[in-house]
Amino acid sequence: MKILDVLQEDAVLVDLKSQDKKGVIEELALPVARAVGKKHEELVRVLMEREGLGSTGIGGGIGIPHGKIRDIKSLVIGFGLSRKGIDFESIDGRLTHIFFLLITPENARGLHLKVLARITKILKNEPLKERLLNVVDKGEVLSIIREEDEAF
Repeated sequence: MKILDVLQEDAVLVDLKSQDKKGVIEELALPVARAVGKKHEELVRVLMEREGLGSTGIGGGIGIPHGKIRDIKSLVIGFGLSRKGIDFESIDGRLTHIFFLLITPENARGLHLKVLARITKILKNEPLKERLLNVVDKGEVLSIIREEDEAF
């Protein structure tokens, strides 16, 4: 699966304003909630419940908040960049700058895990991560991800 197939252009935020974990999740969830036709509060609740099981801050400046929602048709991804970085309770204790928010249908376990693995894999590419950290606008994010999708 290509990331651009499920990344919502309206959910690409290159200048997150939030200063804490819940704020970032609320900010990222807003356009994703619109894309899946669900209430913003429902997405935030599901994502925060998942965070309660253990942080989705995977280290290296990356956070992948994710959750499953009933009655949605397909997987949706949002992207966010915090230029200052925030404490996302990452496993390495470092600030988190790059976020991919992932919402999947409740019954799509295999797809959910495949997309999480795909995002994690591409973000191990340090030059790609550096490029994402230095984007100026949404178009640049989409271009970088398009290049990575084509190389996959």
